[in-house]
Amino acid sequence: MSAVVAVLTAGLVLFPRAVPNSVGRLGSLLEAFLPWLGLVAVVLLGVGLLHRSAVALLALLLPVAAWTYTFGGLLLPGARPGPQDLVVVQHNVSDENTDPAGTARALADAEPDLIALEELVPTALPVYERTLARQYPHHAVLGTVGLWSRHPLTGTRLLDIRPEGIEEDWSRGLRTSVRTPHGDLAVYVAHLPSVRVGMGGLASQRRDESAGLLGRAVAAETRNPVILLGDLNGTVDDRGLAPLTARLNVPERGFALSYPAGLPLTRIDQVMARSATVADIRALPATGSDHLPVAARVTLG
Repeated sequence: MSAVVAVLTAGLVLFPRAVPNSVGRLGSLLEAFLPWLGLVAVVLLGVGLLHRSAVALLALLLPVAAWTYTFGGLLLPGARPGPQDLVVVQHNVSDENTDPAGTARALADAEPDLIALEELVPTALPVYERTLARQYPHHAVLGTVGLWSRHPLTGTRLLDIRPEGIEEDWSRGLRTSVRTPHGDLAVYVAHLPSVRVGMGGLASQRRDESAGLLGRAVAAETRNPVILLGDLNGTVDDRGLAPLTARLNVPERGFALSYPAGLPLTRIDQVMARSATVADIRALPATGSDHLPVAARVTLG
């Protein structure tokens, strides 16, 4: 039995898309927590030792090898920072955050070049603007998303990623140009619709539709490099984000689990890039949000 479980686990780690999305989007649900399949190997190790089963211990090598091949590279140390690196921070600050000033100070302490925020509400926005103004004199806010920058911003515009059926005022995406010492780049900030897990599986239709709209916007972008920051309500393994991950580079190092803040199980706060490399990503200490902030190092060129 242990050998069967080991083979099945290895197969799921290597080929998660073999699980169809046609029923309850079970494939996407699996992909959201895919790295955690490594815990199965820990259980199999305990079973093998308990029963002193050579077959079970030998079969254990399959999921270990599969997990190492798929995710082991994320654990390796990153390269040294280079002269064309930008540090960026992404954070869903939560519309229920009771300490926006403390949150803003915590993000600035990471000394990033860019800070992307989602779930900005009118009562908290002036606090973020006031607290970040000295270190980040340039910022743009459209709807509930915003970008703060050390460098000038130009050409900021609304990004229409609203899925069909949402009639209320819904502005959760922007595109702007950032004039850095290394040249201009296009930056996108987005907050995709939430997903829900219920008896019927994963409800992600609106998230997937919004990801498709965002992917088409990125594909039409004529400027390079491109950096995308946002709460995408999905992991980089989730096929629902394929319109983005097929076009953009994802982090090469780091897991940076960001949600939920109290017990992070997955990273749905993402940094992706085109014509640039997301060298590494890490989670920052908790703020007043239900998400953890993430900081990434982006190498231009």
